[in-house]
Amino acid sequence: MKVQRKHVLAAGVAAVATAVVAVGTGFGFADTATARPSACQGSVTFSAEGGVPAATSDRFPVGTRLRVTNLDNGKAATVTVTGPSGSCVLLNAAAMDLVREPGKNVIRRNLVERLDGGAQPGGAAQPGSQIRPGSAQPGATAGGAQPGGAAGASVCAGSITFSAEGGAPAATSGQFPVGTRLRVTNLDNGKAVTVTVTGPSGSCVLLNAAAMDAIREPGKNLVRRNMVELLR
Repeated sequence: MKVQRKHVLAAGVAAVATAVVAVGTGFGFADTATARPSACQGSVTFSAEGGVPAATSDRFPVGTRLRVTNLDNGKAATVTVTGPSGSCVLLNAAAMDLVREPGKNVIRRNLVERLDGGAQPGGAAQPGSQIRPGSAQPGATAGGAQPGGAAGASVCAGSITFSAEGGAPAATSGQFPVGTRLRVTNLDNGKAVTVTVTGPSGSCVLLNAAAMDAIREPGKNLVRRNMVELLR
């Protein structure tokens, strides 16, 4: 009888363990799902613009619906692209508030999914899209002009924003390698800052807090009219 009771007890424990694994997998605790590709590479940040949750983009045309998920906390925001920017996806303040972790202004581990049945990541560029960060060769400028030349061409297109990271003036980039020196000028007030690229991001140039403070206009978190020059 003791042997039989032990067998029954062992069978019960095994059944409970199997049920726990099944439940854990159903709720996403087990890492069995195939990783989904993201439509954007690099960190996701925000422009601090107001309004309902929305985003701007240099890849997707106006009206595109995207779902942005913070993989560190599982929170997601569905946004509509409302205009161009210098990032693959740049959230506004309301969208960032839906997915951010307390005290953080950058989402490094993220998943960006297109919801309207458009081209998958790596496909052909969508009509109306602009140059993606990293698609141009470092040092190339719009129209082939040299940085700082008479044409006043910029090596980056779209608005410039910041990551709110601390430290001395610096930037991250999806186009230029670490160590690259850039001069960023706010054409609305003539202020300029020279920064060194310290790491990757989803933008052609993404300033940190100190660099943004050096050129911003009071109350503004975007530099729409700008020139980015590659310093040799």
